[in-house]
Amino acid sequence: MTDITRKPAGRASGRSSSRSGGRAARVAARAAALAEDQRPIQPGMTGGRYRPLSNAQIQRIHETALTALAEIGLADAPPSGIEAMVAAGATLGDDGRLRYSRALVEDTLAKACKDVTLYSRDGQHDLDLSGQRVHYGTAGAAVHMVDPDGRNYRDSTLQDLHDAAKISNTLDNIHFVQRPMVARDITDNLEMDLNTIYACCSGTTKHIGTSFSDPSHVAQGLEMLYMVAGGEDKYRARPFVSNTNCFVVPPMKFATESCEAMEHCIRGGMPVLLLSACMAGATAPSTIAGAISQTVAECLAGLVYVNAVQPGHPAIFGTWPFGLDLRSGAMSVGSGEQALLTAGAAQMHQFYGLPGGAAAGASDSKLPDMQAGWEQMCSNVMAGLSGLNMVYEAAGMHASLLGFCHESLILGDDLIGQAQRCVRGIEVDDDTLALDQMREVCLGGPGHYLGTDATLGRMQKDHVYPTLGDRTSPKEWEEKDKPDLLANAVARKEAILAHPSEARFAPDLDATLRSQFKIHL
Repeated sequence: MTDITRKPAGRASGRSSSRSGGRAARVAARAAALAEDQRPIQPGMTGGRYRPLSNAQIQRIHETALTALAEIGLADAPPSGIEAMVAAGATLGDDGRLRYSRALVEDTLAKACKDVTLYSRDGQHDLDLSGQRVHYGTAGAAVHMVDPDGRNYRDSTLQDLHDAAKISNTLDNIHFVQRPMVARDITDNLEMDLNTIYACCSGTTKHIGTSFSDPSHVAQGLEMLYMVAGGEDKYRARPFVSNTNCFVVPPMKFATESCEAMEHCIRGGMPVLLLSACMAGATAPSTIAGAISQTVAECLAGLVYVNAVQPGHPAIFGTWPFGLDLRSGAMSVGSGEQALLTAGAAQMHQFYGLPGGAAAGASDSKLPDMQAGWEQMCSNVMAGLSGLNMVYEAAGMHASLLGFCHESLILGDDLIGQAQRCVRGIEVDDDTLALDQMREVCLGGPGHYLGTDATLGRMQKDHVYPTLGDRTSPKEWEEKDKPDLLANAVARKEAILAHPSEARFAPDLDATLRSQFKIHL
């Protein structure tokens, strides 16, 4: 390849100032912050260009799910859920299983809330889940923290959770924060649930997802959120925390206590994520189509449940089928099969016209290494291209969901930036085809496009530049003392955590919360 900066001496002097001036202009252009609507990637960009399922295959999955609901049904609903769903049209069999007719499912789909916005506390990070708008964020219930420097695992703590929220608050490509880990240093379950809310809300103003380990904890959790919002009416108008609810225990059984908690959340004005997390080959059929069919059936039953309790309540269709390594029986979240499970699930959300979420971006690798990179990128790109509204577990998650890593969360921000550029796709119009630029450059021009007005004018609008990713030449890399990607992520983590969170509560509110609840942070 010819180096365009190395030209014959007779022409070099005529372009020297132009080249240096172009470089100065590029540096200045990159230093200037773009308006939010001019950034090359933004939350909620429209995906959907990748469609692994044909229309006929989608229809067959739908029909299989309806048949499963009518003939197999779901067991173990709590009495309150049975009462609500039977009143809505479900049938309770002698075997204790609830079954759902096609007409009931279709009626539910007609009245289900399809226009869902997940609100942020500051109003600057609201998530519009209409159509095929894509958003990336954290999730999970990891029980370990990954120390990449020492290559160790340790129990996750409340401080780790707060720090994850605080780091996420500074990352442009992390659009929401669902609790990614469990605070294992708090042994009382009620205190853990309440402190999880406190730690996340004091760490980020982005939308938050959280769970309740017992139905009796919901009332106090809602009380805390009403206080943070400045009143129950304000929270109900803009609920900035939603309930992540594992309402089923696959295959085809309700999780009784989680369902009771879900009912309380619905009545308290909290949006619900209907999370059906089966494992293909263990708690769902081993085939991709079979696993998607089962999780769709389970989420349709959950949708009937939500709308039987409160018609039109905001709920996210959370089909989360996971893969399994059938050689060992170990969970596998970093495989190509996982990426296909998620992309296929996204197509089913769109078939129903419902806001949906699924898992992508997690890794089976124990550390933020090359394996983690290829696993995280593969499923994050495919999820985005498929138009998945909510891409959960998109950054920071390792060891098949058992470990979370702050440094990997930071590196994931770069990775998701590149994935989002793939989601944006290729614009083809008179401006981007650039025929006029070709004429100007090739016919009497400089013979290259570096430093031209058109290049400088679009360099930030069209291109996504990694924050930590290294694009220097080997010579420059050596001159910079061979910077290490992971070391740079550690340094950025420490810089972020050295300052108070912008989401921290006002002193008077914080004092009130601490006087009413046992806060450990």
